[in-house]
Amino acid sequence: MQRRPEIVRLLQLVAPFTGWMLIAVLSGAATVGSGIGLMATAAWIIASAALHPSIADLQVAIVGVRFFGIARGVFRYLERYVSHQVTFRLLARLRVWFYTAIEPLAPARLMQYRSGDLLARIVADIETLENLYVRGIAPPIVAVLIGALMWVFMDSLAQPLALALLALMIAVGVGVSALTLQLSRAAGQRRVTARGELNATLVDSIQGAAELVAFGQEAAWLERARSQSRALVKAQARIAWVGGLHGALGNLAVSLAALAVLVIAIPLVNTAQIPGVYLATLVLAAMASLEAVLPLPLAAQHLGSSLEAARRLFEIVDVSPAVPHSLAEPTTREWRPGSYDLRVENLRFRYGPDEPSALDGIGFALSQGKRLAIVGPSGAGKSTLVNLLLRFWDFEEGAITLGGRDVRAYDPDELRSLMGVVSQNTYLFNATIRDNLLIAKPQATQAELEQAVRRAQLEPFIQSLPQGYDTWVGEQGLRLSGGERQRLAIARALVKDAPILILDEPTANLDTLTEREVMQSIRSLMEGRTTLLITHRLVGLDDADEILVLQAGRVVRRVGALWDEPNVDLARF
Repeated sequence: MQRRPEIVRLLQLVAPFTGWMLIAVLSGAATVGSGIGLMATAAWIIASAALHPSIADLQVAIVGVRFFGIARGVFRYLERYVSHQVTFRLLARLRVWFYTAIEPLAPARLMQYRSGDLLARIVADIETLENLYVRGIAPPIVAVLIGALMWVFMDSLAQPLALALLALMIAVGVGVSALTLQLSRAAGQRRVTARGELNATLVDSIQGAAELVAFGQEAAWLERARSQSRALVKAQARIAWVGGLHGALGNLAVSLAALAVLVIAIPLVNTAQIPGVYLATLVLAAMASLEAVLPLPLAAQHLGSSLEAARRLFEIVDVSPAVPHSLAEPTTREWRPGSYDLRVENLRFRYGPDEPSALDGIGFALSQGKRLAIVGPSGAGKSTLVNLLLRFWDFEEGAITLGGRDVRAYDPDELRSLMGVVSQNTYLFNATIRDNLLIAKPQATQAELEQAVRRAQLEPFIQSLPQGYDTWVGEQGLRLSGGERQRLAIARALVKDAPILILDEPTANLDTLTEREVMQSIRSLMEGRTTLLITHRLVGLDDADEILVLQAGRVVRRVGALWDEPNVDLARF
């Protein structure tokens, strides 16, 4: 199916705010109209006063000047208030819309994007769209309304005046805007792209600052950032140059409007076809009316950036999730399984058509409450199996059943709610200990948190902190030690209290002493749960009811509980 142009899709996003946008348009037209009325009325009073009329003849015009002066300020405030309210609410809606669209794509579809680039899209690219909505929707409509108003006014006095002014308004609104768009389109696209690349580089350099210093790559990385910064500055300079050009052309158009009216109106005044006091009125009214079209070239200038930002957003939004939603109707199915028996049969999977098989026909059965350990070297397919169980990817062949039902019959979110995961790289948010625990169960009570912390053997540490549960853990939990981070991850899994537990290399990055302490917490976590332990280290296997040895995506050995087979040497596998 052919996709709609970006501009059409962007306009559809603003549809819920049509009423507010209409108020902004009418307020903008009233603002420009009040400015025209103010200038024209003031000019008429000055010209008429030169003829020494009675003050009574000027009373209406004097009141008009006061009215238009006050009305212009009121309508300008209303227009700015309404348009920016709409814009800010729309930008907030766009951020939620974009995050809602990319959340189902994680992690499978987002692996090809850098975190800094995603950050640039969700923040900077969406903010770029402000230019389209503030300067791109209302101003053209205001220009049309004012153009119609001035046509009626000028045509009532002399049609040549109306034609001349209309031609100038079209020249600025269409001609200068088209020229501006042509000159700035490529620069606008380059600016958005360069900003995304620079943002990604800066995020990488901050997150990897220690490694860059350790390997002496600060200078090379700094030069890379400088090069990208120069590209961004070059694009911005081009846009600034085009902005200066359209500003100069706008001022020229105002002067030409005054000159054209004078050239056409003076002969008409001399032949008494137009009263002489109207001459200044016509000139100033024509100059003031161009206020309606002067913003249009600026809108055209930002159009290239806005469309490129929209393209980058839709590029991700249009991606289909790797895992579709449940095949069953959510309103009719009973999604809770009758048991928590987990069975994998002849499972095959590869990450791409040209990629080698990550899993090649593996199978096992894990009964409710039992513990299965899967061991093997890095690259054996252990983490891939976890990804498939959590429905981050969809398998190609074979079957995974939970409680006797295909996992694809469950909604992915509902399925994950039944699983607690402790991985080797548990992500801790830059928040308090309490906040990181509540991620697992937002409605958890303080008593539940304390019980989970106690079972994870983290209670003495938290009690030693001056702020206790309100202590901030830092970016990615870097204020905590490796063991503390893992125990906090275990406590979070305990708070979730899921019936199925997946342990993916939970002690991989710990020293021997810390590993032993963390394993004690893990034993508490495994009690009463269907547990799958993924590891390449021979630690904690004595708790397993069965052990599978995985190599190159295949099961090469099955071993019963170690207390049943004490002489098995798993190290050679």
